[in-house]
Amino acid sequence: MNAVPRRIQRVLAGISLPVYLLLYAPLSVIAIFSFAPSLGHPGPNVAAYGMLLNDPEVLAALRRSLTLAIGSAVLGTMLGTLMGFGLSRFRPAKGGGFWVGTLPSLIIYLPIIMPSLVFGISELIFFNFVHEYTGLLSAGLLTMGIAHVTFQAPYVALVVYARLAGLDPNLFEASQDLYANAVKSFVFLTIPVVRPALIGGFLLAITLSIDDFTISFFTAGPGSVTLPIYIYSAIARKGSSPEINALGSLMIATVIGVALLYYFVTRHRERSNRIPAVA
Repeated sequence: MNAVPRRIQRVLAGISLPVYLLLYAPLSVIAIFSFAPSLGHPGPNVAAYGMLLNDPEVLAALRRSLTLAIGSAVLGTMLGTLMGFGLSRFRPAKGGGFWVGTLPSLIIYLPIIMPSLVFGISELIFFNFVHEYTGLLSAGLLTMGIAHVTFQAPYVALVVYARLAGLDPNLFEASQDLYANAVKSFVFLTIPVVRPALIGGFLLAITLSIDDFTISFFTAGPGSVTLPIYIYSAIARKGSSPEINALGSLMIATVIGVALLYYFVTRHRERSNRIPAVA
């Protein structure tokens, strides 16, 4: 394999460095300003982190965000797995037509390509309509959870579908030859094969839920303030503060930590599954 010429390396570095700077400079600024001096604490300090961890509103918003993220991610991963399996297992041949070939994929892609603002307003109108005529689904964590599942499941479905699309279809026929029905084939063949995709889809669903603001804003109730909504309200009231910067820094560190943990676990698993070469 030929090495990349040094001139090409310089050109690629000149293109990539500004992109990385644009991506990570705002995150670095937030982390730096979280140690800014505050009232009664001159000079760089960690007082903002202590005040943040002792703030009952922040802790309550954190509990709601974690409850919402984990609960919706579990359900979204289950539904997304079934959707991805259905797309892969029962995808028609070329020329299957609109109703058989295109419509199922369009239904899954639609929540992804739809703007969050339109999606959130649609969810708000739907929940208000249901609540007006049935008294159910009043604005709160339940409506937020339903809304989050509706946009998490398509992402999980695409991750699972990408994993299943690379499998040999003969594996499913082989499992049937070994007297495995559809349920056993799904539990003992499909689930183990797509386990990395399930883990990745679950982590992606949690990240999407914690990161979401627009849809949560339109479907939240008075007592269901999550971290993104709390941050928006705090900045709207008193502007950016060391406490808000500290909260953002902790969220960034958590995401980076989870990503690194998943990377090292996956890497360790791949190394342990390698077959040693025979001398």
